[in-house]
Amino acid sequence: VFLLFFTTHEELQTLDVDDAFFSTPEDIAARALKPQGGVNFIRTFKKQAEDQAINLPPNLDELVQNATYVQSPDNLVWQYFYNLKGSAEYPFPGGIFQWARYRINGTGLNETEKIFSESLNKHENTLTLATLRIFSNGLGQPHFHFNANEMGYVISGCGQAGVILSGVTTNFNIGIGDVVFFPVGTQHYIKSVCDEDLLLILAYNTGNQLETLRMNNYFHRTADHILAQLFLKEQAEFKKFPKAAK
Repeated sequence: VFLLFFTTHEELQTLDVDDAFFSTPEDIAARALKPQGGVNFIRTFKKQAEDQAINLPPNLDELVQNATYVQSPDNLVWQYFYNLKGSAEYPFPGGIFQWARYRINGTGLNETEKIFSESLNKHENTLTLATLRIFSNGLGQPHFHFNANEMGYVISGCGQAGVILSGVTTNFNIGIGDVVFFPVGTQHYIKSVCDEDLLLILAYNTGNQLETLRMNNYFHRTADHILAQLFLKEQAEFKKFPKAAK
């Protein structure tokens, strides 16, 4: 089972091998592929009623005798492959992130991570992928991303998500199999409301390093005297908020 993300807001357009083949005139396909029997052999192919990209034939064992592939060299594989589950964990109060992403500073990355990171950055319209684990009753605090839309899929657990936009907050419950979407620049949060951890796969449509601003960061970086004016509270009151962790 694969979970797939595509970087397009348009209707996804896909051309499969069999669709391309049957859309090509018989004589053109025969001249291009040069099979034994020529155009008569091409005419023996019949278009299936079902899409063969997702439906395997019932007599697959009869049709395929050898389906082995030679493993490509590691330096090529690492451009397209990343062991996210086995990668470094980035804990935060309430949970853990794991990332498959581009990093401006590659210090500390192993060779696999460096190649994958640089590969992502070579493609303008690519994806950053992450897993987000929020511990039972934990919180992924309000934040927003400057340079990416975010889409997520709930693998396990249950929770509540909130979108804060133009002074209006939209809350909704999320569970296994649900998809969430947070447009670029939209402040949002996710919290776990189950006894078990809430686990999501998240995708961001950027090939650059993801730029994120969290509530505790921007709140504490606002001068106390400005906060006092905004909230009509004494300036000293804002010393009660603990400093944001780096």
